[in-house]
Amino acid sequence: MLNDLLLLTKIKEGDVKAFEKLFRSYHTPLCLYAASITGSMEVAEEIVQDLFYYFWKERKQLPTFRSVKSYLYRAVRNESIQYREHLNVRDKHKDMVLDRSTEASTSDPQESMEYKELEELINSALRKLPERRLKIFRMHRFQGMKYAEIASALSVSVKTVEAEMSKALQVLRKEIEDYIYI
Repeated sequence: MLNDLLLLTKIKEGDVKAFEKLFRSYHTPLCLYAASITGSMEVAEEIVQDLFYYFWKERKQLPTFRSVKSYLYRAVRNESIQYREHLNVRDKHKDMVLDRSTEASTSDPQESMEYKELEELINSALRKLPERRLKIFRMHRFQGMKYAEIASALSVSVKTVEAEMSKALQVLRKEIEDYIYI
């Protein structure tokens, strides 16, 4: 406990070596812990990396903990659980959309026709997007990738991914706004 306080004090003062010691001590165990919750080592590593980034960036504002270890494990646990909840919501939404499309195709011919029209309108709007913007949109919306994952895969900044997604969504909104408000 005293070691944690000393280490935290040094980190708050900007001691990089103290931070590296903390990182080396907890990185692997935290990744394994996060992976046991998320089910993915890749996601776990991202969660832990984000935590350490935040820890260093906000070091001056961090409160004094009794146990840095407890803080780190609690933070990783909370982020991992939040990730799992996000997946559950996404899966439920996907199932709901699939159920609606199945119902529309089997129950009401009018709804089925409207669904197909909207689908074609969206596909037409997507074909108008520049290649990189379309690729980013598909990676995020269809493959479920996070902005940071896309940025890494395409060797661009996260801000670029955000800007491209924003522009893609603007185009889609503009293309379908007349259809939706009829």
